[in-house]
Formats: sequence, structure tokens, C-alpha cells
Amino acid sequence: MSTLVAGVDTSTQSVKIVIRDAHTGRLVRQGKASHPEGTEVDPSAWWDALQSAIKEAGGLDDVAALAVGGQQHGMVLLDKDGNVIRKALLWNDTRSAPQADALNKEFPDIAERTGSALVASFTASKVRWVAENEPENAAKIAAICLPHDYISWKLTGSTNINDLFTDRSDASGTGYFNPVTSTYDKELLAAALKSDRTIVLPRIITSKEFGGSASSGTKIGAGAGDNAGAGFGIQARKGDVVVSLGTSGTAFAVSSTSTHD
Repeated sequence: MSTLVAGVDTSTQSVKIVIRDAHTGRLVRQGKASHPEGTEVDPSAWWDALQSAIKEAGGLDDVAALAVGGQQHGMVLLDKDGNVIRKALLWNDTRSAPQADALNKEFPDIAERTGSALVASFTASKVRWVAENEPENAAKIAAICLPHDYISWKLTGSTNINDLFTDRSDASGTGYFNPVTSTYDKELLAAALKSDRTIVLPRIITSKEFGGSASSGTKIGAGAGDNAGAGFGIQARKGDVVVSLGTSGTAFAVSSTSTHD
């Protein structure tokens, strides 16, 4: 008897879902839908597109488990009731470049703490931009998550921000996560937000865990950022270097030690 599993790719331009036999890898069915253009998008558009893609793929009723791979770095802000506060700023929105530079100067050791110096793509720089330019929105922030986190959470049907979950790969693109200790750097987050009040961040689960279940009973896995997911998909190994040319261009390598750039 076959066991069906699904993979979702929620990217900048579109969403795709493939449903496969977990034992043989055989493609059973699939669906896709477009995302809005621009660098600032209402997350509800991603959710609506996913519903269309799932419908085209024949639904999830017979799917045992699902995981989401998503565009990284984008900032989704939620209030205490789980409502989206403003449109998400995507990785390709560069308005926060000055804020990235400022945070790098405020924290000369940021690359040692998070693995990378900030650029405008990173979530932390976008949080600082909102704090400086939209204080009324910043005051409402109760939780911060990324596109992949938001979709995974929505699939569980929860409206409780404490149920948000993510994985290490997407957390590592925020600019306030320490990949060595696998914990969030709350000092960096407070500096980005210009406030030390408590903010809910998605709990980090491993690839062997489930964050919840959909109404169909389908279990929702940790998922990953899109480039990390690609690395798994092509079975990259230590010493391999991968170049990906899509909406953005990336080059990444597999290493047995933590790197700091």
C-alpha cells in the first residue's frame, strides 16, 4: 500500500505542490498557482494561491505528511491575535539597506554571532526599517515569522502565535539567530526592533519532527528555506558547491563546520 507525501514550494513568483509515493518517489499528482508581483506582498495572497494549487492537485485527504520550502528572509509581522499587521517585505525589497549597515556598525561581531553580516535581504534589517518608519505598526508586533513559517502555521489551522514553528535553515536567514547554539539572539532582535519587549519567534524543530497537523490529518513537517531544500533535494554532500540561478542567484557549499562571513 502506498503512502503519499507532499512537498510545497512557496516562492517569490508562484506556489507549487507535488504529491508523491513516499516509497517509490513516483509522482502521483501536482498543482501550481501564481503569486503577486512586487517586493511587498499580503501573505493572504500566498495562502489563497496555495489553496488553488492544493485543489488542482486533488486535495490532501489521502496525504500522510507535507512540508513547505519557501522564499527566505521575508518579514511577516503578526499581532497578538495572529493577524497580519502589514504587507510582508520580501527578500528582494532593498529599502532597509541603510538599516542593515547601521546594525552591522552597532554590532561589529554580528558575523560571529549569526554567521553573516547583514544585507537588506535579511529580516533583521526590515524589522529595524519598520521600527524607524512605521512606529504604529512596530508597536503592534507580537510575533515575527518568515513566509515558509507563516504557510506551515496556516496549514495547521492555528491562530495562536505560540504555535509558530520553523527550521534551522530559515531561522539562519533572519539576522538574529545563532547557528552554533541553535538559539535566537534576543539582543540583536531587540536592537532591530528598538524595543526589548517579548516577541514570539517560531520555535525551531528538527527535520524529524512535525509542527502540527492540517484539518485533513496531514502532518506538517519542519520544511526549509528554498535553497536549503534544494541542497537536500540534489543530495549535496560535504565539499560540494551548488550554484542556483532563479529569481535570485545563489552559491552555497556543504561544510562540516559552522562558517562566519
